[in-house]
Amino acid sequence: MKAWGGRFTSSVDPRAEGFTSSISFDRRLYKQDIAGSIAHARMLEARGIIDSGDMERIVSGLKEILREIDEGVFEFRTADEDIHLNIERRLVEKIGETGGKLHTARSRNDQVAVDTRLYTLDSIETVKSGIAGLQTSIVARAKEHLGAIMPGYTHLQRAQPVLFSHHLMAYFWMLLRDYRRFSDCGTRTAVSPLGAGALAGTTHDIDPEMTAGELGLPSVFDNSVDAVADRDYIIEFISSCALLMMHLSRMCEELVVWSSAEFGFIEMHDSFATGSSIMPQKKNPDVAELIRGKTGRVYGDLVALLTTMKGLPLAYHSDMQEDKERLFDAVDTAASCLGVCAGMIDTMKVNKERMEDFAAAGFINATEVADYLAGRGIPFRKAHEVTGRIVRYCIDKGISISDMSLGELKRFSAEFAEDVYELLSPESCVSRRKTRGGTAPERVREQIESAEKILASMP
Repeated sequence: MKAWGGRFTSSVDPRAEGFTSSISFDRRLYKQDIAGSIAHARMLEARGIIDSGDMERIVSGLKEILREIDEGVFEFRTADEDIHLNIERRLVEKIGETGGKLHTARSRNDQVAVDTRLYTLDSIETVKSGIAGLQTSIVARAKEHLGAIMPGYTHLQRAQPVLFSHHLMAYFWMLLRDYRRFSDCGTRTAVSPLGAGALAGTTHDIDPEMTAGELGLPSVFDNSVDAVADRDYIIEFISSCALLMMHLSRMCEELVVWSSAEFGFIEMHDSFATGSSIMPQKKNPDVAELIRGKTGRVYGDLVALLTTMKGLPLAYHSDMQEDKERLFDAVDTAASCLGVCAGMIDTMKVNKERMEDFAAAGFINATEVADYLAGRGIPFRKAHEVTGRIVRYCIDKGISISDMSLGELKRFSAEFAEDVYELLSPESCVSRRKTRGGTAPERVREQIESAEKILASMP
């Protein structure tokens, strides 16, 4: 008989039974479910609701079930619907009717809420570890290639020269915000809902604070309806995953572009690339492309759960069963993408000479000319207009600004002097940008040193 079957006069249609069962996916919650049940059993004993002998038999049985699942010998049954009833059924098989006492003063509603909160907390740590690993890879490559100059881009047009390390470190700081965002999410997730029951609390003299303490959760619910009715902590986690994936996708887009023959800034290691079944010469950045593609998958997880929750009156509804697959998919996707992304960064070849060739072309030093004139007292808007006319002149002549004689420059402004030529090389363009967060080598070195200290302090 079903755990809830007393009120019913007919069995469940097999089609409905398979449709409503969640054991095919929520079995992943078994460690959290058993941890919550052990904490609940100890609290029941402490409050005198069950005796110490029953508590010891329950806890011992639950630990044996944990071992069975870990060893792959546990029988999961669709008829038992979910992870909670599968474990409870096995507990009764092991210790008899005493196993049925475990569900005193709780509901599957607060039970699944604590399971998913604990799982989300574990997932947060998994993703944070992956972020720190990728950040470590980024810092190592930035340190290795500190002197390399590349063109910085806006609108995917060459804009100003920057250090390759400076460009790469931009992702470190994006990822640091992601790391901290997950930490913040953890503070709102670490709240125990056990004791809320189905929605209204319980008549038993329980101790929710004790249960929370047993589980390492620093907070306890304030409203029993809220405790079982919301999944905002999962939505916040997936939202953080979506932002993380956006950053990974942008990085991978650049790796894809940079590895093309048209750019040639990097070459993917063979172990993180694939070939073509028809074109023998091809080396495709498939790993980076797949990370870019999987970003949409995580966005879908977020939108799906937001949509599921948006129209639900309080408190619990079976619609909320849809939260788990979205949670599982988001953490699996984010964690795997972080791992392979770190591998790509660790192993890619950086073509310094190719970058520097690009950085020396395309009038990328035009801003230096405008700044030079502004430094001579010409209003910047006027200096900008003069420099624009110089660029137009060079385009028509097929030359660079550096190729212009001083006499040619003076046709555009009498303020030009010989010292202007000292400013036009990519090295000069980079080294003069010494403001906070700028691309000058000493500033980038400071970034790297700061990043190393941050990584060393991460838990």
